[in-house]
Amino acid sequence: MASYSTRVRQDIARWAENGLIDAATADVLARDVEADDRRSLSFGSILAMMAALLFGAAILIFVAANWEAIPRLARVVALFAVILAGYVGGAVVKTRGHPAIGEALWIVAAAAFGGAIALVGQMYHLAGDESSAVLTWCAGTALAAAMLRSSPLTVAAVGIAVGWLFLILFHGFNLFESTEFPHFFVAIVAALFLLSYWTRSQPTRHLVLLSLILYTALVVADHNLIGIALALAAVSAVCFAAGALAPGPVDRVVQIGGRLPLHGLIGFLTGMLMLQFDAADDAGGNFAIVSAVALAGIAAAVVLAGRESRGLRWIAYLGFAFELLMIYVVTMQSMLGTAGFFLAAAVILGLLAFIIIRIEKRMKPAMIEGAVTP
Repeated sequence: MASYSTRVRQDIARWAENGLIDAATADVLARDVEADDRRSLSFGSILAMMAALLFGAAILIFVAANWEAIPRLARVVALFAVILAGYVGGAVVKTRGHPAIGEALWIVAAAAFGGAIALVGQMYHLAGDESSAVLTWCAGTALAAAMLRSSPLTVAAVGIAVGWLFLILFHGFNLFESTEFPHFFVAIVAALFLLSYWTRSQPTRHLVLLSLILYTALVVADHNLIGIALALAAVSAVCFAAGALAPGPVDRVVQIGGRLPLHGLIGFLTGMLMLQFDAADDAGGNFAIVSAVALAGIAAAVVLAGRESRGLRWIAYLGFAFELLMIYVVTMQSMLGTAGFFLAAAVILGLLAFIIIRIEKRMKPAMIEGAVTP
């Protein structure tokens, strides 16, 4: 499948060949696409980040092995030397025109910082638990991201925060063993979301939104608060509508590349699925209502924003397939009821598809006429 830049170049060549734009405009557009393509994340940059993550994992595992043969002072000096070399060396390399390698060295330094926290606490038996150490690691990584204006370090800080959340909830592989739910996670990711504007890290904002959806689902699972699931679905629907109906003004605020409807759909489906699980015992009543709302929401998402987003379409298709599977599993005791529900849903969606196709056919001539009118 051709990349976005390749398709744009092909479109520019076709426009120039058909006389829609002149040769000078085509050349300017092609050079702009090429410059933007050079600024985007290349395959080499991805490999550099993967190498940095593997090297960082090696440092953490090496620390966890508790290398008793090396004197304490030598261990501390070695780790802090890696931290210093990573941050300073990364800055030097980045200023010399190798941003991917520089960012990769910063990731290694952040991993070494986490290893240093664990090692120092282990050697000197400092008070505190693993969660406090991870929080310190997250704060240090966020501070480094702010000072260096590094997008990968900001993403790493969010990843560490999510790890802290799971460390508390799944402590000792026992789900929700902690007596208090870590609601402080919301404040952490909110601060990192604001930091992402300073570090110009769009991936961080995507990750924060997804982590908040995950956090809400965990809250519902821990406290069995179905009202929160309903609130998640409602807020997500509002976010989807805002991103789909007013994409320009909304994206100027959130700055996630116009993908707020995608996150809205994920949040909506997550909330509706939790509501369906809660209403599964009432297959003929509340479950049918919730399922109908979920299917209607999926259809509305495809209609309003499916044309502009392939990812949203795939999420909608997967959600639709899961909905059908869940409806079948819950209502399979009553095959007639299941068939009736599917028949009603098919009729409604079929009528909706017919209306949309008719509207699109009427709109196309007007759009073409508007495009050729000088």
